[in-house]
Amino acid sequence: MTNLHDWFKTPLGHYLLEHEQACIDRMVSDVFGFNAMQMGLPQVDFLQASRIPFRFKVDTEGNVQLRSDPCNLPVASQSIDLLILPHVLEFSANPHQVLREVERVLMPEGYVIISGFNPWSLWGVWHALNRSRGEYPWRGKLVPLLRLKDWLALLGFEVTAGRMCCYAPPINRETWLRRFSFMEPAGDRWWAMGGGAYFLQAKKRVHSMRLIMPKWYERVAPEKGLAGVAQKSGKYQNHVQKMDDNP
Repeated sequence: MTNLHDWFKTPLGHYLLEHEQACIDRMVSDVFGFNAMQMGLPQVDFLQASRIPFRFKVDTEGNVQLRSDPCNLPVASQSIDLLILPHVLEFSANPHQVLREVERVLMPEGYVIISGFNPWSLWGVWHALNRSRGEYPWRGKLVPLLRLKDWLALLGFEVTAGRMCCYAPPINRETWLRRFSFMEPAGDRWWAMGGGAYFLQAKKRVHSMRLIMPKWYERVAPEKGLAGVAQKSGKYQNHVQKMDDNP
């Protein structure tokens, strides 16, 4: 396979794509805003269920609205409300820089949805056995789910949702995939961390700041004194005494 999109046309790729599309559709349907961006896999519309009015795709090639390296996006900072990142990190030479760019372009409280292959699954075992062949999708460097959560936490993201899918063995035959279809509901219930692919939804958190201004003028309220009591003078007292003696 020359690219990941060609692999999605195979029976195994189609099996993953069906579950991936359904999961992302549910995640994006409740995210609101003005601008939504999909970075990677432009042949698949992962924003089809989004209610955000302006949606566009970014990739280095293909039918996209913006051609760009995901490590250096020509997009204004804090301008995107929703960003979809389908299987970009495992095929990037610098996944940390990709996530830093995601953090930069997202609005505060904006969402990113990331999909990736789970190395701790039957698919991960198959990846370890076939990585040396250099074929898609096994040629990528898989990112464990816990490591991805750590990366997101360091960038100030809060994971708000997540799930897995594709519990069947990675057999590239449609008949066998149908036979193993019972593993999908069973895996969700009994082997939740063993899905072949995972999905994470994370929100960009920005801590509020309180500006403390210096006290240029320190005003002290004057103390309220007691009212003075008028004192009688000695001459006045003598006059009053004479009036009392001579009525």
